[in-house]
Amino acid sequence: MTSKVEEALGYEQARDELIDVVRRLEAGGTTLEESLALWERGEELAKVCRRWLEGARARLDAALAEEAEAGAGAEQEDGAGES
Repeated sequence: MTSKVEEALGYEQARDELIDVVRRLEAGGTTLEESLALWERGEELAKVCRRWLEGARARLDAALAEEAEAGAGAEQEDGAGES
């Protein structure tokens, strides 16, 4: 379940924080407990980013479908006068 804080994060904010989490994990020097907390936070941030990207993809797909429908309608109108 996502908290209100994660819901309020924009894509860029979540991505930047995720990058920071990964850098900290890769650098090492943290305790096991700190590493686990960072990993869990990274998972949460990755989910936020994924939701943003899925939403963006859905919007693009809808816009492309709308454009294709409009184009098909215009082609039908153009073809109707030729018969």
